Amino acid sequence: MYKTSRLFGFLAVAALALAACTTPATPGTSSSATATSEPQGSSGGAATSAPATSEAQTPTAEATTSAASTTAVTSTEASTTTAASTTAVTSTEASTTTAGTTASQLAVGIVLPTKDEPRWIQDETRFKDALTAAGYNVEILFSQGSSAQEKQNVESLITKGIKVLVLCPQDSAAAAAAADSAHNAGIKVISYDRLIRDTASVDYYVTFDSVAVGAQQGQYLVDKAKDKGSPLYLYAGASTDNNAFIFFEGAWEVLQPKIADGTFVIKNSGEADGLKGKPKLSRDEEAKIIGQITTNWDFNTAKNLAESNLTKAQAADKGNVFILAPNDGTARAIADAFGADKDVKSYTVTGQDAEKASVQYIIDGKQSMTVFKDVRTLVKGAIDASVALVQGKTPAAKGSYNNGKVDVPAIQSPVITVDKPNVKATLIDSGYYQASDFTGLQ
Repeated sequence: MYKTSRLFGFLAVAALALAACTTPATPGTSSSATATSEPQGSSGGAATSAPATSEAQTPTAEATTSAASTTAVTSTEASTTTAASTTAVTSTEASTTTAGTTASQLAVGIVLPTKDEPRWIQDETRFKDALTAAGYNVEILFSQGSSAQEKQNVESLITKGIKVLVLCPQDSAAAAAAADSAHNAGIKVISYDRLIRDTASVDYYVTFDSVAVGAQQGQYLVDKAKDKGSPLYLYAGASTDNNAFIFFEGAWEVLQPKIADGTFVIKNSGEADGLKGKPKLSRDEEAKIIGQITTNWDFNTAKNLAESNLTKAQAADKGNVFILAPNDGTARAIADAFGADKDVKSYTVTGQDAEKASVQYIIDGKQSMTVFKDVRTLVKGAIDASVALVQGKTPAAKGSYNNGKVDVPAIQSPVITVDKPNVKATLIDSGYYQASDFTGLQ
């Protein structure tokens, strides 16, 4: 009986000693062999426990991955040490963050239209470089010409807890639904480069001065035209892109007086020719013209349309021609078509974006000009606005654009006309491109 009592007494003491060595886990730290998943987004809340078989979660904006994309990180911690003991812990973490890094991270998601145009690859690169240099992480997704994919991309970013959405819409009207979803989730929406239409869910519009882009294209043609009756061929971007309308508006306001006085004669749009007496067009009138001359921002569409126009045109409709091309990709396609026509003696063709291939065309005399839109300034404008919004501040805006629903405050960047004489000064000396990127540069 005595031995039994001693045994129970020994066991009781051992139990008390064991209890004294076991310290309760602090909040957010697992105290048993379980996996923990950090919450999505950048709310900074405590992690919730999950079974050890839990899949790796998509990282938050605090994830220590590259700016190009956010990749799930799985880390197995060797141990969690308490005051009196060490308990083994297996942890599946969305991100690894050390003290002091949270403030330098930006909870932002970016959706761009397509990887198939050099312009948007340039933007992606500039965003990555600028955000990395500033110490921010970002996820950049592409919609690949699909409004459905665009909506899916936005929904994906919403679930990851972003605070700011930077969206360049594939279809200006269709993107309203995606903007509404983000706004309803408490996310600030920045319409990037192209204006999202027909919704109040757009906080800011970061853009180049789009009217000035078209005006500079039009002015270049006006400055080069010396004779009355000069053939004019008009081309535009996609009818689903609000910018296509703004570019055309800017060009028309400059070209129309010279069309009305007979300096230019429109050769490929009956709708435009029928409106040549109107200095200011309604959106519906612009839509009718763009419906006849749209390239859909596509190289092959532009080339086929130009070839079709030339096939229908008489020799007298050619000669020394003037061409309003909406951007660099379409400009090269159209230039190739006009350059191959034996009845075209010379052509003056516009562009925009200062794509490398078009800069080379300008140097070689195959494209007349481009409107340089320094993506570095546009990206900086988007980043500055995003940071301000995350910090609860008001971005500095100048002017506004009506999107059919509200006047959206605009953050605008300037644009510059570039042709052969100023290629080097504007694009090389500024550090935008390297001289080694081109041949025949003087």
